[in-house]
Amino acid sequence: MVSIFREKDKAKLFNRLESRKSLASGEIAAAAREVVDAVRREGDRALVRFTEKFDKVRLTAKRLRIPAEELRATAQKVDPSLRKDMKKAIANALAYHKRQVQKSWQIKKRDVVLGQRVAPLDSVGVYIPGGSAAYPSSVWMNVVPAKIASVPRIVAVTPPSTFEQHPIIAAALDELGVKEVYRVGGAQAVAALAYGTATVPRVDKIVGPGNAYVTAAKREVFGEVDIDMIAGPSEILILSTTESNPRFIAADMLSQAEHDAYACSICFTDSMPHAVLIQREVEAQLAVLPRREIAKKSLDNYGAIVVLDNYMDYVDWVNDIAPEHLEIYSSIPQSVIGKVRHAGAIFYGDYTPEAVGDYFAGSNHVLPTTGTARFFSPLGVYHFQRKTGIIRYSQAELERTWKSIDALAREEGLDAHARSVTIRITGGKGAEVADIKSRAAKKK
Repeated sequence: MVSIFREKDKAKLFNRLESRKSLASGEIAAAAREVVDAVRREGDRALVRFTEKFDKVRLTAKRLRIPAEELRATAQKVDPSLRKDMKKAIANALAYHKRQVQKSWQIKKRDVVLGQRVAPLDSVGVYIPGGSAAYPSSVWMNVVPAKIASVPRIVAVTPPSTFEQHPIIAAALDELGVKEVYRVGGAQAVAALAYGTATVPRVDKIVGPGNAYVTAAKREVFGEVDIDMIAGPSEILILSTTESNPRFIAADMLSQAEHDAYACSICFTDSMPHAVLIQREVEAQLAVLPRREIAKKSLDNYGAIVVLDNYMDYVDWVNDIAPEHLEIYSSIPQSVIGKVRHAGAIFYGDYTPEAVGDYFAGSNHVLPTTGTARFFSPLGVYHFQRKTGIIRYSQAELERTWKSIDALAREEGLDAHARSVTIRITGGKGAEVADIKSRAAKKK
């Protein structure tokens, strides 16, 4: 049963939440590192070996890449009505993310030109989980912003049995025009994308969700390539009052709890009777939920209904937790909403369940988790663009400013930096050379 907490229980609840941050145990990290190192050394041979070991599928290196005709044939297995719904969702995502495009800019003042060039990454790898559950929505959430950023090469990797069990994944890739797809998953897929093999060329960035081993592998290769973020288990915080519908709240808590046993669902309310109503409604809806065993573990371990006397106190808890998803019911006043600073995505109103953001609204559902909303942003077009500074000085401008640059460089003890400026003005002779020798002698 989901527990009810009061203000005095804050430390206890926060300790439970903190424990979710260390789920990637040392054993998982070590196992992922071993796989990554093997792929880096052995390439395709390691991919084939680990695919047989972990996925129980025997492949050859030639069969790692999925032919375009196989992708299209698998996509045709999807019900046309479902594919139509998917197209609507993709269209919404395209419309939303187009507004995120950052453009190059340049300013000119006197004889100085300063600017920033914005360009797409050359290549991106999208990890698509498979197995017992698959998330086609994650395909377009990761691919759409990359396409809008004009990334020329978008690669997808997924475990070998994904298309057989979930052909809608193939339909999503087909709809988005992703043609370079490999049947490899797990930490070995991440390593292949990071270091490259004879069959799988490396990429510049890896995005997409995965299990604990995939997350550990992404952490391991970060720096060799860029990654989207280190994502943890899913979570939701709900701000409500006694006027909020307990049936809606219970359904929203369960929508996160069914993800996995480590998901976190928390509701705030200003009334103990209301908290009890929510608790009872959660139990009633849980009983008929197909994934009730998973959801029950999640609620038992990390679920909470928090009763605070004043809803103005909600904000401190919210900003400390920095949740992935934040739902705010209509009875919460704007004075509270305006003080919320840390959340991956905010859903306003009684008729805006978090699921609309997961699938259809168009905003990205790849969000920072486990408190990282304090400094991470949702996945967006800006994650697939790189920026380069542009600087141009004229001779006249350098002649006006060289003494300041020279003084600052010498203060840092970087004489060659200073000389690279002064040589253009003085020719590197006379007093400037004498000054360098004098200060070098003093240092000795």
